[in-house]
Amino acid sequence: MSEYPEKVIFTNGCFDILHRGHLELLRFARNQGDKLIVGLNSDSSVKMLKGDARPINNQADRKFVLECIEFVDEVRIFNEETPYKLIKEVLPDIIVKGGDYSAPDVVGSDLCKVVIFELVDGYSSTKIIQNFGDR
Repeated sequence: MSEYPEKVIFTNGCFDILHRGHLELLRFARNQGDKLIVGLNSDSSVKMLKGDARPINNQADRKFVLECIEFVDEVRIFNEETPYKLIKEVLPDIIVKGGDYSAPDVVGSDLCKVVIFELVDGYSSTKIIQNFGDR
């Protein structure tokens, strides 16, 4: 049971270069419940996952941008490679992840229901960075 009285939804990611795919996922996630909490990978966590060239934007800036989105209620930074510890703290009712995951493989799927959001074709921070470098 969540620490919140509302139906709490959780999603997480690096959100390094915010794009339409991110916004569609966040809007979809918020529509699943009453409160959307976003777990944000810290700078050191992004480096573990994506390499030394990332993140492009630091965690304070990424957090600020996410907090400016009307359907995001709260942003929490985590330092670990996965948000499992944070999910155990938040105890959401639902975790939402993008379509590049399958529900049983989502971190925290042992703690609550998982809903998979179909990815928006053509949107990826990695692709944006690669395309920019090709110019």
